[in-house]
Amino acid sequence: MNRRLLFLLVSALCLLLVTTTLYLGRDHLTQLPALRLPFPHKATPSTSSTSNSEQIVATPTSLFAASTTASVTASATASSTAITISNGTVLSGQRIAPYIAAILDPAVTEPPRLGCPALNISRYDVLLQDQDPRRNTEDPQHIDYYFAIDLRNCLALLPRLLGSIVEVVRFLGPERCALSIIEGNSPDGTADVLTAIGPFLDRLNLTYFYNSSDINPAKGDRIHKLAALRNLALQPMFDNLDRVSENTTVLFLNDVAACPEDLLELALQRRALGADMTCAMDWIYVGNDPTFYDVWVARTLAGDSFFEIPPDGNWNSAWNLFWNAPDTKSRYYDNLPFQVFSCWNGATAIGAAPLLEGLRFREKHGGKDGECAQGEPQIFCKEMWFRGYRKIAVVPTVNLEYSDDKAEQIKRLKGFTSDLARSPEEDNRINWVLEPPEKVKCMPTWDNQFWRPWNETLRL
Repeated sequence: MNRRLLFLLVSALCLLLVTTTLYLGRDHLTQLPALRLPFPHKATPSTSSTSNSEQIVATPTSLFAASTTASVTASATASSTAITISNGTVLSGQRIAPYIAAILDPAVTEPPRLGCPALNISRYDVLLQDQDPRRNTEDPQHIDYYFAIDLRNCLALLPRLLGSIVEVVRFLGPERCALSIIEGNSPDGTADVLTAIGPFLDRLNLTYFYNSSDINPAKGDRIHKLAALRNLALQPMFDNLDRVSENTTVLFLNDVAACPEDLLELALQRRALGADMTCAMDWIYVGNDPTFYDVWVARTLAGDSFFEIPPDGNWNSAWNLFWNAPDTKSRYYDNLPFQVFSCWNGATAIGAAPLLEGLRFREKHGGKDGECAQGEPQIFCKEMWFRGYRKIAVVPTVNLEYSDDKAEQIKRLKGFTSDLARSPEEDNRINWVLEPPEKVKCMPTWDNQFWRPWNETLRL
């Protein structure tokens, strides 16, 4: 009888504990195991005598009940390395924490993301040597690599996109890098994660600029607003001119599922080719087969679109890339970089020189009868040509998509960058053409195409 009573008491106690845990778990953050940083990093002075591991600690929701924005605080005591994550405006701290863990640690598999190959360290080692000569003398805080991104409503993509950036930053050296993100109009909690990640990036010694904007390209003049958002992502660089130079590489990314090697390959090829700008190839799946996505912006060296779009605007020939540019087509299928008039294609590496000379993103000049209506990246490339920066190339070994599951499909179909990239000993050089095409195809809409002088409205 006593055993039976004891069994009932233990069962009741267990039920009470489980119920209490579930109840408290609704409104309180959970404490994760210490986050393991897979690469060594330089600690800030406040943590130099402590472990390199990061810890997410519990913070009662009630402390932030009156707050309308996500709040992040770092422990000020020398005996603790904990970073506190509070609830955001959309996501609880408990829901934010797994995204932070995934971004910081490539071994974390939840939330799910595109799986990427391990970095080929020897291939990209030259980027470690390629540092501004003033780093060790005049300017130890020189930014060699500036990452710029505009993000909207892309919570699921953050572990892969930001995780890749963090891995690249650790490889290149956090003190050499800066990350600028502009977020806007994200009801899915994207802003909560981008706010919460700040103190962790500070611990890596990565300069992190983050801001939100209410600019909405879905309403009003879309290209004007997209140009404004891109310029906002670049603004911290212009606000810190003492930390950048013409040797700085700007890696400007769309909301793509990119692997670390994709980003490094764009930087490596810009250096190896002596290019002013290098772009990836981006794809979307509108059916069973992928379609090259950035056809509205990209133009070949002859000024034409990457695939033919007939007067009725159909994309039936999307499979036939570079149908009227045999040399470009040959290099594309040989996985060799090829020169173009304009590109963006999801991700690009740009030399900072034209930006430091005043180049900005913009919409077209003039009204209805003014400059060709075109995307702000195409105008950006056109301005580069006009300013004498004419070495613009696509790197076909870097293939990107805009979601993790579709990116996995495109990598399976096209191959990862490390599958396609040639050894450094092979000759990838481009015989650069420095004369622009006389005319470039203007395409305000798919069914409205005509040719315009490449430099219309531009004056010396």
